[in-house]
Amino acid sequence: MTEARDAILAARRGKTILAPLGAAAPANETAGYAVQRAVAEALGAIPPAGFKIGATAKGMQAYLGLSAPVAGFVAKQGLHAPGATVRFADYVAPGVECEVGVRLGRDLPAGPCTAAEAASCVSEIFAAIEIVEKRYGGLGALGVPTLIADQVFHAGGVCGTPAPGWPGLDLSAAAGRITVDGASKGEGVGADLLGHPMNALAWLAASGCAEAFGGLRAGQVVFLGSVTPPIWLDGPGLVDVTFTGLGTVTLRFE
Repeated sequence: MTEARDAILAARRGKTILAPLGAAAPANETAGYAVQRAVAEALGAIPPAGFKIGATAKGMQAYLGLSAPVAGFVAKQGLHAPGATVRFADYVAPGVECEVGVRLGRDLPAGPCTAAEAASCVSEIFAAIEIVEKRYGGLGALGVPTLIADQVFHAGGVCGTPAPGWPGLDLSAAAGRITVDGASKGEGVGADLLGHPMNALAWLAASGCAEAFGGLRAGQVVFLGSVTPPIWLDGPGLVDVTFTGLGTVTLRFE
């Protein structure tokens, strides 16, 4: 575990592609989440500021070659205020995703729960942008457990202004759209996220990620998944994500 953790941290520091870990690679998803927890500890991110879920949409699963979602922790230093400006050069081949995000008002213990039980723990819901990095070569050579250990592409994110009307919003019908410098780059709806965004939150509570981090806590944010494939950026620009009923959030790369 230590060797895998150190390789991930070294690639982060050097802003280099993470190579397959060979004999040090975690053998399965449970081991991957254990390495991810060790990475979080090394970064001082325990407890984390929140979590991201990857591949909740079938299109994203196909894009990544996965058969089910995966998850990663979110560090406080990676979260930015709406309308923030970040440096394109600070990331390795950055991209953005069109996300539904929530903030928890109550703890959500690790273990199986219903979508309704998960929703009852949500105090805020908003449009969100996840920052991702293409910091891998071939995913087939890397392996899913190593992808999990390295937070599943995660590099940061932006949480929008909380939407009014929660919990009475029709999240499955919420239509999301992402643009870069005004040009539309993708669209989707909340139902793309495991049928309903709260299904995704319930999945996270029952996941190996929640188990590794001791459950989900009040105040943490969760990026519930992207309704579009990642949009890889060619250079600086203005990113805009809008969901009907949830509002708009922007992020500028300079």
